[in-house]
Amino acid sequence: MTTYRLGSSGLVGAPGLIAWAINGYAFKRDQKAMLNVVTQTWSIPEAAAKALLSKTAPYTLDGDVVVFTVEDAA
Repeated sequence: MTTYRLGSSGLVGAPGLIAWAINGYAFKRDQKAMLNVVTQTWSIPEAAAKALLSKTAPYTLDGDVVVFTVEDAA
């Protein structure tokens, strides 16, 4: 299992951006764009971003950091 911590910066508030991306990911036509935003912003694997955005991997907040865990690929 891998735990990811998506931090905020002066330009990006992680909790808000992730909530926005999850909402956008619900629309099939927007899924590729939402995946691109998340994978490029935090340099995480696409599989991890898909799990987060599809709500397969629930997240918690640690202040302004989004924390979630995904199963490693076998």
